[in-house]
Amino acid sequence: MNEDQVERVRRICLALPETTERLSHGEPTFFVRKKVFVMFANNHHNDGRIAVWLPVPDGFQAGLIETTPQVFFLPPYVGTRGWVGIELGHVSDTDLEMHIHLAWELSAPKRLRA
Repeated sequence: MNEDQVERVRRICLALPETTERLSHGEPTFFVRKKVFVMFANNHHNDGRIAVWLPVPDGFQAGLIETTPQVFFLPPYVGTRGWVGIELGHVSDTDLEMHIHLAWELSAPKRLRA
């Protein structure tokens, strides 16, 4: 596993309120309360990617993937629910942090977001 990338994702995720980390399907996965908002993917089924999978707002998935395919991709399983994969080697810390914060906001209970 690429520990530098895991630590990068962990640092951003765990700075958000009420975030916890657990292994899910053998990979670090981040939850706000009981809801997943970021999944780490280390060469999932030998796809060659070190990535995170996370939700994006309705209507954003296709545009992100079409305009920046070197960064964004359709992840298995959760792609049908509007999530995207982000290639960690091709995204800045600033952009990654923005996407993770947005995923947290999409997943956190309304009272916690307030």
